[in-house]
Amino acid sequence: MPLGELVRLPLAVAWAVLAALRGRLGALCWSLAPLSLPLTLPGWRRVSAPSPAAPAGSREEQESDDASPTPTSVNYHFTRQCNYKCGFCFHTAKTSFVMPLEEAKRGLAMLKEAGMEKINFSGGEPFLQDRGEYVGKLVQFCKQELNLPSVSIVSNGSLIKERWFKKYGEYLDILAISCDSFDEDVNILIGRGQGKKNHVENLHKLRQWCREYAVAFKINSVINRFNVEEDMNEQIKALNPVRWKVFQCLLIEGENSGEDALGEAEKFVISDEEFEQFLDRHKDVFCLVPESNEKMRDSYLILDEYMRFLNCRNGRKEPSKSVLDVGVEAAIKFSGFDEQMFLKRGGKYVWSKADMKLDW
Repeated sequence: MPLGELVRLPLAVAWAVLAALRGRLGALCWSLAPLSLPLTLPGWRRVSAPSPAAPAGSREEQESDDASPTPTSVNYHFTRQCNYKCGFCFHTAKTSFVMPLEEAKRGLAMLKEAGMEKINFSGGEPFLQDRGEYVGKLVQFCKQELNLPSVSIVSNGSLIKERWFKKYGEYLDILAISCDSFDEDVNILIGRGQGKKNHVENLHKLRQWCREYAVAFKINSVINRFNVEEDMNEQIKALNPVRWKVFQCLLIEGENSGEDALGEAEKFVISDEEFEQFLDRHKDVFCLVPESNEKMRDSYLILDEYMRFLNCRNGRKEPSKSVLDVGVEAAIKFSGFDEQMFLKRGGKYVWSKADMKLDW
């Protein structure tokens, strides 16, 4: 249809035509995504969050000339929304945006083509979106269509139902549940309280479901001012996770600290010495995986809700352009990712449940 005739159509009809064209174009792009072809029409661009341009001679410009790291393990924080209010959270709810499912799949396929072996879905709380259906469909896609060796989720666990395991459990390698204390009063102080629900009791229920549906169970704990003196040895050994990831509380300007932040994590911060004392108290826990601020800050590839890599080298999250707009290789150059530290901290491990040989 000539453009002049399209303009003269009633506005509602014109929008319908454009929507149909966009849908057809999206399907065509998806089918040819592995070819990495530039399939954009004149005057047509993807709607994504703005990315600041790198000034001449800046660190970002210099990094763009370096070889791109491989996105072996990617953490996709596809939502910022959460039903908890943890005071130290470093990915706070500044937007309600969630990528359309097919666009997210296309981006994940691009990451797989670039070398991704492990995807970890996080938030916010990933089970908030469509009552867990959104993350379930992504998990199934990554395992069934992309054949990724490892697919995992980090969740607070409060919204997970057994029916989710029945539908999607076979596609999930690892479920990591955040639990910072085995004292419910401390969890409430931290921000993991939600009415009459007991976070610790729910943790045990999820552990049982993971066993029944053959999903490797992991626990993540942030060590902070309110739990640094706690002894968690007995509880962790009883739950017997495949990994107990122990983080030192980290400040990220604009997220959990600073004037424009939603959180005030300064009151949660502990010293390096206090963190080491906590680790020493739990040194006999075989599954303990400690991560200090030094190890954690630049050794994760973090993808935000717009599929932009987040660079934390300057103490705040500076976004790249979206992989959907510029491709993985161009976007990842601005990620600030320290591949050496990733390997040094043990970022690559036996992460496929088929290789773990667990006694379910």
